[in-house]
Amino acid sequence: MKPEDACRERSDGSAPDDTAAHPARAGDLWEQLLSRENLARALRRVEQNAGAAGIDGRSTRELRPWLHDHWPRVRSELDAGTFRPQPVRRVMIPKPAGGQRMLGVPTVLDRLVQQAVLQVLEPLFEPVFSDHSFGFRPGRSAHHAVERARQFIEDDAAWVVDVDLDAFFDRVGHDALMARVARRVDDKQVLRLIRRFLQAGVMLDGAWQSSEEGTPQGSPLSPLLGNVMLDDLDSELESRGHRFVRYADDVMVYVTSERAGQRVMASITQFVEQHLKLRVNAAKSAVAPATRRTFLGFSFYRRDGKVKIGVDRNAPKRAKQRLRQLTARTWGVSMDRRIHAINRFTVGWTAYFALADGERPFKDLDEWLRRRMRQIRWKEWKRYPTRRRNLRALGMPERAAREWAASQKGPWRVAGSYVLQRALPNAYWIDIGLRGFTDPYRCFRDAKRTAGCGPARPVVWEGPG
Repeated sequence: MKPEDACRERSDGSAPDDTAAHPARAGDLWEQLLSRENLARALRRVEQNAGAAGIDGRSTRELRPWLHDHWPRVRSELDAGTFRPQPVRRVMIPKPAGGQRMLGVPTVLDRLVQQAVLQVLEPLFEPVFSDHSFGFRPGRSAHHAVERARQFIEDDAAWVVDVDLDAFFDRVGHDALMARVARRVDDKQVLRLIRRFLQAGVMLDGAWQSSEEGTPQGSPLSPLLGNVMLDDLDSELESRGHRFVRYADDVMVYVTSERAGQRVMASITQFVEQHLKLRVNAAKSAVAPATRRTFLGFSFYRRDGKVKIGVDRNAPKRAKQRLRQLTARTWGVSMDRRIHAINRFTVGWTAYFALADGERPFKDLDEWLRRRMRQIRWKEWKRYPTRRRNLRALGMPERAAREWAASQKGPWRVAGSYVLQRALPNAYWIDIGLRGFTDPYRCFRDAKRTAGCGPARPVVWEGPG
C-alpha cells in the first residue's frame, strides 16, 4: 500500500466504511486495525480533536505530511512488533473542585495508532457494556446519565451511595486490565500493542519515568480501557439488582433508605478493593439524601411533586473565575476579540448546563458579566473629558455626565450605578455581539432552535471534573 493511501479519506469527504463495525474473527483484528478505511477515519478524528503536541513537538497539522514520508517504516514496525510508543508528556491542570488532574499527552503518531486501535476495539466491547454506564460511549452523554439519575430519585430512591474511586486512572493495574481486555480480544499483536502503550512511561521535567500502573488521561484509548476495567463493577451491581449510574469513575447507587445505603457502601468498597484492586476514597464518598449530592455538576430538587435538575451552586463560581480572566484589564485586546472569546466560553458552558430547569443561575451570571463589561468600558475611557463625552453620546443628561465623569468611586462601583446601566443597557451589549448566558439557555432549551444556538465550534467545556 502506498504511504499516501494509508490514511486517505474519500474524495467526497464522506466517512469511510467502518470495517470494524462488525468484528470478524479475532485473528482478523490486526488487519482491520491497519486497513486504509480505519486509518483514514483515525487520522481525521485526530486532526479534528487537535490538541497539544507530545514530547516530539509535532502538531496535528504536521501529522498528515509526515505520514506521507514515514508511514511505510511505521507500518513495517507495527507488523514486525518493533513499534515503540513514545512516553507521554505529563501536564497538570487544575480541577474545578480543587486539586490537580494529571494528563498524559501522547505524540500525534501515537494518538493516531491509539485511535485506530480504539475504533476496532469499541465494536467488540460496546455490546457487552452495561446500560447503566454512560461515560465516553457512543450515543451517550453526561446529560443522559443525569437524566437517568433524576428518574431514579423520582421513582422513590431517596438516598444515594456516592462512590469516589481514588485516582482511578492512575491506579489501574496493567495485568488486571489486560486480562479483562483479553476476554474479548485474542489477537496477540493487538494485545501486545495495547500493553506497550500502557507501559510507554511519562516524560516529566526532561526525565523518563516508568509507568507500572495506570492509563494516562488524555490518550484516545484511556476512556475505553477505563470502562473495560469497571465493567466488572457494573456487572456486580446489576447482579444485585441495584439502581445505579456510572459515568467513567463516578458511581452513584440509588437506594430507598440510609440503612440500605450503608450496607451497599460497605459491600461496594469491599468489591472494589478486593476484586478490582482499586481504592475507594472514604473522605469523598458518602451515603446521603439524593437531593443533597451533586452529579456531574448538576443538583436535584423537588418541586410540585417532581424531581427537577439544577445547577450545582459551585458551577457559577467556577464560571466567574474563568470570566474574570477574560474580562481582566491586563488582557490588552480589542472589545471584539474579547467578546468573541467570552461568547465561546459562555455558549459552551450554557450548552452543558442547559439541562437544568430554571433560568435563575443564567440570569445571575448575565447580570454579573454585564457589570464586568461596563467596568471594562469605564476603564477604557480613563479621563474626565472622554468619560463625559461618551456618557453624553450615550444619552445621559449633561449634569449627570459631568458628575459621574468626575466621580472618584472605583470602576466596579461605577459599573453598578444607575448611570452606567442606563448608558450601557442590555441592548447595547446585544448590539455589539455579547451573547451571555440567558439567551443561549433559552435557545438550547428550545429544540426547534438548537441548531443555531452556538458558534461554529464553541469551546469544549471540561465539565465538573
